[in-house]
Amino acid sequence: MPCINNKHILQINNLSVAFTQYEQGLKQVELKVIRDLNVSVHTGEIVAVVGSSGSGKSLLAHAILGILPPNCNAVGNVIFEDELLTSARIQELRGKKIVLVPQSVTYLDPLEKVGKQVRKEKDEESICKKQEELFAFYKLQQNVGELYPFELSGGMARRVLLTTAMMESPRLIIADEPTPGLHLEAAKKAMRHFREFADKGNGVLLITHDIELALEVADRIAVFYAGTTVEEALVADFQSVDMLRHPYTKALWRALPQNGFQPLPGNQPYVKDMPKGCSFGPRCLRFTPECKGDIQEQTLRCGTVRCIHAE
Repeated sequence: MPCINNKHILQINNLSVAFTQYEQGLKQVELKVIRDLNVSVHTGEIVAVVGSSGSGKSLLAHAILGILPPNCNAVGNVIFEDELLTSARIQELRGKKIVLVPQSVTYLDPLEKVGKQVRKEKDEESICKKQEELFAFYKLQQNVGELYPFELSGGMARRVLLTTAMMESPRLIIADEPTPGLHLEAAKKAMRHFREFADKGNGVLLITHDIELALEVADRIAVFYAGTTVEEALVADFQSVDMLRHPYTKALWRALPQNGFQPLPGNQPYVKDMPKGCSFGPRCLRFTPECKGDIQEQTLRCGTVRCIHAE
């Protein structure tokens, strides 16, 4: 399969995100939860960001959208359609050209009917018609628009959030764990909708822990570990463990049920206990003293990898 060479919609270069905390009274410390992260989305592409809980996946979405908490600082470049995203620029684009399907259903306003939230309080005929079409697509009864969020089941609330994102005409959807609470049919329908959206020349950044679901719809997989991308690979590379590059990605492949369900010993390191050099080093069978040095990202077979032993 050839390397993807379409135009970039989103480029993230050397992104680092740190929280400022206080310890022992007034002593300030910085916890760097994302480190030197690189990831991109091209036109017509779904890129799935996969990794275990606590690896920094959701924080990535918030950093792109400029909705980090006050005690959080981000450095690095986020470029959208060849233009650097400044604070002012992201405010213009957020909710219009860049939309979020959030992980938590608490993003819905509990004091407003969901129909008004989906339409952003607009009542033009074309907008109401689009809401009706999307409600029908996601198998939501039209009277759901007259309900408040507390009257919805978890799965219904999740589908309302998907509808809200699709109401606009965005170029990029950031979907942060969009399928929990949905039954399998609804989850696959949401994934098909993302696929159709990308196939029109747009982009999707799909943040998920469900690698099997990601492999069904994505074009590329970005593998997160301890706050950074350790590998970006074409979905076709997951057909064989020998086509993958990083030991952690290979371990994820072996842990899939169809590949033997082999568990990986050990745990992802906590941000305060990060080892020197390669963060995966303490769990890696190929670890050598050189792995304690600076591990640069390199390009290998139409993908990228952070490993000095990658082949």
